[in-house]
Amino acid sequence: MTFFSKLQRRAMFVFALTLALAGTRFATEAWAAGSFAIGKCGAYGQAFDYAGEARARAAALKQCKGECTAVTMKRACAALSIDMKNPCGAYGYAVEQHISNTLNTATRRCYEFGGKECVIRAWACDAKG
Repeated sequence: MTFFSKLQRRAMFVFALTLALAGTRFATEAWAAGSFAIGKCGAYGQAFDYAGEARARAAALKQCKGECTAVTMKRACAALSIDMKNPCGAYGYAVEQHISNTLNTATRRCYEFGGKECVIRAWACDAKG
C-alpha cells in the first residue's frame, strides 16, 4: 500500500466520521422542543423532545387537567413545586438550563409565594437539558 492510498483512506475515514457526528447533532437538535403545563391544585402536563414547540405545547396542555398555562423548554429543564400543606395554594415553577438550578428555583419561588412545605411535584428535561 502506498503512502497516498493510506492518506486517502484516512481522509475518507475522517470524512465519514464527520458526517456521522453531524447527523447525530442534527437529530438531537431537531427533537429539542419541550413544554411544561402548569395548572391549579398541582395539575401539570409535560412533553419533551418534540420536533417543534407548538406540538410540545399542545401535548403538555392535553395532559394538564383544568385551566393550564404552558411554558416552553428548549434544551432546558422545567420543574413545578407545590405546597404540600395546601396543594391548591402556593406554587412555583422554573425553566433553567440545568436540572439542579431548576429544582432549586422552583422550590424557592413556592416559598416566596407563601408556601409552608414546598416540594417538587414534577420535573422534565428536554434534549441536553
